[in-house]
Amino acid sequence: MFLLFIFLLGLATGSFLNVVICRLKTKESILFGYSHCTQCKHKLAWYDLIPLVSFVLTRGRCRYCGKKISWQYPTVELATALLFTLVFYKQFNNLGMQQFALLLFYISVLVVIFVYDLKHNIIPDKIVVSGIVVAILGNLVFDLLHNPKSYSIFSGQLSFINYRSISGLIAALAASGFFYLLVVISKGHWMGGGDVKLAFFMGLILGWPNILVGLFGAFISGAIIGLILVGLNKKTMKSQVPFGPFLCASTIVAMLYGSQIINWYLGLVF
Repeated sequence: MFLLFIFLLGLATGSFLNVVICRLKTKESILFGYSHCTQCKHKLAWYDLIPLVSFVLTRGRCRYCGKKISWQYPTVELATALLFTLVFYKQFNNLGMQQFALLLFYISVLVVIFVYDLKHNIIPDKIVVSGIVVAILGNLVFDLLHNPKSYSIFSGQLSFINYRSISGLIAALAASGFFYLLVVISKGHWMGGGDVKLAFFMGLILGWPNILVGLFGAFISGAIIGLILVGLNKKTMKSQVPFGPFLCASTIVAMLYGSQIINWYLGLVF
């Protein structure tokens, strides 16, 4: 029953994240104002806003103007619900309620950045900066409330830095510094300022050494998808592909499976 509750919470959160993604672009208030069709602007009733269910019942069309509703809405809702459920299944027994809520917040931030960068080829400052502030405070509070010798859930048994705030800061500076160097060398053609900030956020929530899993996974998946798009003639070797989605997806994988991946890799090497 609790798994079902977490899934429904994820659906509701995904619905809200869709509002955030859309209104960041239109500059409408995220917290105030009624929901409306993005095409005919008609005010939506409560039964038009039931996550997933409303989309299915209306067959993916606006009830008022009949135009198609973007698949972004059900996809984000379902993806968020599945991620919330996976986080609960994988990590809840190792976490307190506060840490679990913080982890869900990080997932939400990454989902918004993933979709927004994919759609508009830009990482929203408001979202990533908010994530950075919460991550810094969260790491500090964790160190104040817990035994400093306990290991971070993000770094696992391989962490050699016991303070999450210090581990996260070192990882954040290393990751963002590396990306900033790429921005300077390429004069902004390879990476942008948003990627630097996102890398800093990644370091704060992953810590050391999981930041290596997050970065390595992003570059590998980005290269593979890029080559596939070139092979399908969807892109050329000179085309720009937003890197934020790869960073976000790889961060989530590192959050959930980083320690296992590192242990697997070390087992192969040694």
